[in-house]
Amino acid sequence: MTDEFMGPPWQMDWRLDALADRDGLPELTQKMVDEARAELVTAEDPYFRGIDADAGLPKNVYVEPVRSTDPKGSHILYFDNHRAWLIYTFVRRAKDPRIIAEEVFWQ
Repeated sequence: MTDEFMGPPWQMDWRLDALADRDGLPELTQKMVDEARAELVTAEDPYFRGIDADAGLPKNVYVEPVRSTDPKGSHILYFDNHRAWLIYTFVRRAKDPRIIAEEVFWQ
């Protein structure tokens, strides 16, 4: 660990149930989850705040707060044209900030 503020790529942890859900998906879908995860961990701001902050994301990937009244809370990353999502929280600590994947779903 360093004394400097860490930036992208961010560390990412999975809740055990979310990881089990991801591992239970078909292999092609697991690759889509991994690609969406790669976009998330390399983002300058994992919450994509501001106008056109998510413009650099692929065409079928969108990010928004789970609850609009809590913009610093959990966010949802839609991918596969809204057929799949990853709910995550960004824990911005002075040392060792990380993203925590709470839920993954694909229909």
